[in-house]
Amino acid sequence: MQNRIKETLALEDKASTDLPSAQRAVAQGTRTAYFGVLSGQGQAKALEAAETSSQSALDATKLGYQVGVRINIDVLNAQSALFQTKRDLAKARYDVLLTGLKLRQASGTLKAEDLGPVNALLAK
Repeated sequence: MQNRIKETLALEDKASTDLPSAQRAVAQGTRTAYFGVLSGQGQAKALEAAETSSQSALDATKLGYQVGVRINIDVLNAQSALFQTKRDLAKARYDVLLTGLKLRQASGTLKAEDLGPVNALLAK
């Protein structure tokens, strides 16, 4: 009986010692996820502007090709740049969704119903 009491007291001391470390780890994980969301949103916004710019460049290159000042490879390169930007934008949006879920998880607010809207967006 005395040994169980000593063991229980030792476990209580260990838990008390481990608590601040666990709290710091949760706070750090939450901060990291929050700043990841902010960074991802900024990157997505920049890529949206880049997509518009790439589309304008493609349109201008196509017009140049039609009037004879550009060659076919210029149009293909412009199309390739646009598709790379679209790919990067889709990845950035996906990362924002994923990091948002990680933030909810780190803050302890993630629920199963949070996945429904994310699944709907990913299905598009």
